[in-house]
Amino acid sequence: MNAKNGALYQTKEFAAKAGVTVRTLHFYDQVGLLKPTARTGSGYRLYGEAELERLEQIIALRFVGFGLDQIKELFQGPARPLTDALRMQREIIAEQKRQLESALAAIEEAERALASEPEADRWTTLRAIMEVFKMQNDWSWTNKYYTEEDRAKLAERGESTPKEVVEQGQRDWAALIEEVEAAKDEDPAADRAQALAKRWRDLVEQFTRSDAGLAKGLNRLWSDPTHWPKDFKRPWSDEAERFIKRALNCAE
Repeated sequence: MNAKNGALYQTKEFAAKAGVTVRTLHFYDQVGLLKPTARTGSGYRLYGEAELERLEQIIALRFVGFGLDQIKELFQGPARPLTDALRMQREIIAEQKRQLESALAAIEEAERALASEPEADRWTTLRAIMEVFKMQNDWSWTNKYYTEEDRAKLAERGESTPKEVVEQGQRDWAALIEEVEAAKDEDPAADRAQALAKRWRDLVEQFTRSDAGLAKGLNRLWSDPTHWPKDFKRPWSDEAERFIKRALNCAE
């Protein structure tokens, strides 16, 4: 997109040169994002090089996911530096990417599991898998249970842990929860219950890696529902929780 030095264009011509619609220019004017440089005696909008540069900036920011309010804030100032805004947007998009990848992994895992399940058990299996993946995705509210230092550790692990490791952990939890649900009426001291308790401890250990701060935050998360979203449900029943707690106590 190039404009001649000092040249002014009416809306339709400017829109064609910029690759946007006339309606878009009118809307940007209405919301105060891109005002014309002048108007003709008849009231027609006129745009020049400064507006073209501003429009290119808007298009670039829209491309990387910024909302109009965010763009307006950046332009109005004093606002956060562009580098900080881009970093924050990168983190948002990275999280969206992780959520989409997790959703795809959930679907793939469900397809594999359902292929070998009897028809009567398929909905139970699907629910267990999806609840675990949902728990993995809806993580932001859990930050309130961890210190700033612990949140930094979790963020670093999220960046450095291979995707296949995360997906395997999700599959392991889904399978374990399903088995715990099936065994919840059994003796918590029996061999099967103790084997389930060991697997439970091992998966928790994979998350905390013997870090006392993370373990403390995890315990707070599951014992204090204060910050749970209204529609959040644990991926296991109350009966299953009582069973696994008794099994863990027996092991100790």
